[in-house]
Amino acid sequence: MIGFSEAYRLTLDSIAALDAEYVPVMEAVGRAAAEELTAAIWSPSLDVSLKDGFAVHSEDVSRASPRHEVRLDLVGSISAGGDWEGVVQKGQAVRILSGAPLPEGAQAVLAEEFTRREGKQIIALNTAKPGRNVLPKGADVKPGQQLLNRGEILQPTLVGYLASAGIAEVPVIHIPKIGLIATGDEVIAPGKRLEAGKLFASNLVTLAAWCRKFGFQVSTRVVPDDEERLRDNLVKALEENDAVLTSGGAWKGERDLVVDELENLGWDKTYHRVRMGPGKAVGFGLVGRKPVFCLPGGPPSNHMAFLQLALPGIMKLAGWANPGLAIYPVILNETIRGQRAWTQFIHGQLGSNKGGMEGMSFTPLDYESRLQMMAHSDAVVRIPEGVVSIEAGSIVPAQVF
Repeated sequence: MIGFSEAYRLTLDSIAALDAEYVPVMEAVGRAAAEELTAAIWSPSLDVSLKDGFAVHSEDVSRASPRHEVRLDLVGSISAGGDWEGVVQKGQAVRILSGAPLPEGAQAVLAEEFTRREGKQIIALNTAKPGRNVLPKGADVKPGQQLLNRGEILQPTLVGYLASAGIAEVPVIHIPKIGLIATGDEVIAPGKRLEAGKLFASNLVTLAAWCRKFGFQVSTRVVPDDEERLRDNLVKALEENDAVLTSGGAWKGERDLVVDELENLGWDKTYHRVRMGPGKAVGFGLVGRKPVFCLPGGPPSNHMAFLQLALPGIMKLAGWANPGLAIYPVILNETIRGQRAWTQFIHGQLGSNKGGMEGMSFTPLDYESRLQMMAHSDAVVRIPEGVVSIEAGSIVPAQVF
């Protein structure tokens, strides 16, 4: 049995990202960048106006105010995407709309609300220093500017930023295909008739939901405790997917068949059993180059082994630079206790802090029902191996769902 930190390190060290592909920029959201990208263009390509108003010489309006009106001759107009052939001279103004290029000779844009129009003249009522209401050429993107880091996840605003830099296709890592196998004679797929002594494969549904939350493709199987059927389903899952997760049968009892069948398939075991609670019976290894995680059957153990080891491993497969759940500091509302011999994970709920300190609070959950506890938790706090307790009021990192 190994420690959790070692298991986490071995998991990520054993898994390499899938191959890259190019996808249209509008289809890249949620994907991991396969390489760095730099810009080849200026954006905007010219100085442009940030407001509707008038392009002016700053010196002309340097003393303008409601008490000191300045008259300027209106000599033209320009809109976004348009052009005005000419040079703005002293004492002149050009009507300009937001997004339009700043005409030659002008230094600033006087916002419309600080003007009054009289025939072919405008009355300036405020100053406009050089650069006022102007977005300079290249303010958003310059040639050679780095746009994207390898492993960075493409959020909607980042995708739009790439488009502004003229990026039409983005190199991203393939979306992993994950095969989920729930084992056990007592387990049935949701939607089927529930017979006495049977239970629905809630672990399978939870795992599939997590995978889909992060955009991974999922296929599911429910297999009874039968060596031949389990072997056939493992072989098919390995053929059809980039990684396989099994639920149940992870221990070494007479009906825990998963590890034995994986060994028969040439499983290169990295570890089996980790000093973590819940989730101790988790196993991980490779069949060929494909990761296989054996998750315990008990719901809390299944869930925690997935969140702490399998999910980061799948994220690494998908190319994530920083795999794992998002981590935020929280303030403990209650003292939490672990065991010196292993790493303990505590389910809890987040809330607003009531102790006068800024930030989120964390309240540990203690339901009699394991499923209710999991269903109502929205974060997990880790108590490291060797630490017996962490006192109420402490600020600790929490993995946030």
